[in-house]
Amino acid sequence: MSPDRRRAVGAMVMMAGAAGAAHVGRPTVKLADRLGGIDLERAFPARFADWQIDPTIPVLLPAADVQAKLDAIYNQVLSRSYVSARGERVMLSVAYGGDQSDGMSIHLPEVCYPAQGFELRDKQAGELQLAGRRLPIHRLTTALGARIEQVTYWITIGEAVAPSRSRQKLIQIGYGLRGLIPDGMLVRISSIDRDASQAFQMQARFAQDLAAAIPDALAPRVLGRRGN
Repeated sequence: MSPDRRRAVGAMVMMAGAAGAAHVGRPTVKLADRLGGIDLERAFPARFADWQIDPTIPVLLPAADVQAKLDAIYNQVLSRSYVSARGERVMLSVAYGGDQSDGMSIHLPEVCYPAQGFELRDKQAGELQLAGRRLPIHRLTTALGARIEQVTYWITIGEAVAPSRSRQKLIQIGYGLRGLIPDGMLVRISSIDRDASQAFQMQARFAQDLAAAIPDALAPRVLGRRGN
């Protein structure tokens, strides 16, 4: 057996053992109750740096069937359009669920966009430096007819960033072993632009400005803990 295969098998065994232990002591305490509730309207400011809400741009809502699925997963969804002093426009969507136990997993944009008729043209992993953190993120290029939408997003489970489904599961198991049911958050930033490089640079700047404006007490739940 190759070294890579041994490591993969070892990781699977650890996850299976941890999952079994978690099942024996099924968590009952919600992390959200211990840390306190989140009000997305207050956590994400309407104005920061040179950005402010743009009331002239309507926010596109998902199809009714997709919205029903989102309502079953999330307690709160925040959708806004922002404009900078230079006239740059970006859309922010934040979805928060207080229960990220089995069967209540966050709905990934690469699933949500195609469900609304978008073509997923590209997906890449990346990193952003936000508020003293090295944050793993995903970037998507999507298309709906002539509309090209570039997307940056990240996910937190509890106070940890979860760049993959396997990492989400490990974080969930870790909280479960402590008797806790973690909450979860999806932060999605997008803009209409055929130039992916230009769009992602602008989105990175928006994310940096936004991260600096998030209240310190809430930053770990939006951005993960430093060094996590």
